[in-house]
Amino acid sequence: MTAKVSRRLVVPDSVRVHRYQNLPELAPSVLFFSGGSALNKIARVLKAYTHHSIHLVTPFDSGGSSAKLRQAFNIPAVGDLRSRMMALADETVLGQPDVFELFSYRLPFDATVAELELEQELAALSVGEHPLMQPILAPMKTLITTQLIRLCSELPKDFDLRGASVGNLIIAGGYLGHGQLLDPIIFLFSRLVKTLGQVTTIVDETHHLGARLESNEVVLGQHQITGKETVPLAQPIKEIWLNQGLDERLPVSATLPEDRKQLIEQADLICFPPGSFFTSLVANLLVDGVSHAILNNPNPKIYLPNLGVDPEQLGWSLMDRVEYLLTLLLGDAERNATEPVLNWLLIDEHYDYGEIDLERLTKWGVGVVKTPLIGIKPHQYSEHLVVQALLSFT
Repeated sequence: MTAKVSRRLVVPDSVRVHRYQNLPELAPSVLFFSGGSALNKIARVLKAYTHHSIHLVTPFDSGGSSAKLRQAFNIPAVGDLRSRMMALADETVLGQPDVFELFSYRLPFDATVAELELEQELAALSVGEHPLMQPILAPMKTLITTQLIRLCSELPKDFDLRGASVGNLIIAGGYLGHGQLLDPIIFLFSRLVKTLGQVTTIVDETHHLGARLESNEVVLGQHQITGKETVPLAQPIKEIWLNQGLDERLPVSATLPEDRKQLIEQADLICFPPGSFFTSLVANLLVDGVSHAILNNPNPKIYLPNLGVDPEQLGWSLMDRVEYLLTLLLGDAERNATEPVLNWLLIDEHYDYGEIDLERLTKWGVGVVKTPLIGIKPHQYSEHLVVQALLSFT
């Protein structure tokens, strides 16, 4: 038998928060659709309150150190995956501090460092003789070196190692050694750093992102859209899709795997979190099957919007973004009133988010919760206040 139970919502709910902080291993599951590093600070705090957070990240990044690995091996982007796992890693004495340090290390980016020196450092890592490898004991050391040896055996001779993340290299080696599948190496990586939560990609695909601007110009590649590695877009984004490759507009579809579907359907709370609106949040929602999985979850669904300036949001007000999310997932924003994919808009009580049309939100079935979310630094969420507010809904 299934029964619907309601209660009075208090945000923040100090009793619930205190209970979860005392017993994080028994706390509820909070699922985030995200990518990028914007949520990492919140994730680092969240693990003190619950060990059951779920992070579905996008594998579509085409910038940073992930881009080099994608070009060399045609693999999904692994940088965001690694950084989120590191944010959730157990950093106490019960964790694996030596492994944490290794996976967080980057090879020197200094232009004065010769290519041969970088190759020698990677070789020392792959045979376990690097200073960072020496404190790590077998069989863990063997597991790590196996992935690096596989990577080195297939690394192109002209591969640029400057600034390479060792964690990314280990994951890439594992991907190549496990039939070009991410899930087995994600499982291994999570065990090695003892993540206090679950991190996985929304799909195991090598797709990229494509966008059409208001001027009808087509932009291919996440690195061209975010406004962080290139000049920010001069026109608002009007359409975004998954694309095959970076050479021409070739829209492609991807289907949500069954295990991800179950994670979405069974989470105690779903959060559409801060971060790059299109390339981190919306990118996850472009996968076929995501909207149905969200619909099948009866638990609270919350949108926590960005603060400050997100170059991708040029021309997009908060109301525009809420309507876009509802339309993307349901086809019609008003359908949300009876088949909700979003229940609450969670905002700081004093921050100016622009116009918030309560009448339209009510028509769409979206409630507004205002509570303190910003700490000492202006235009920046307090990680503790955000975590405590989110967990108050569970």
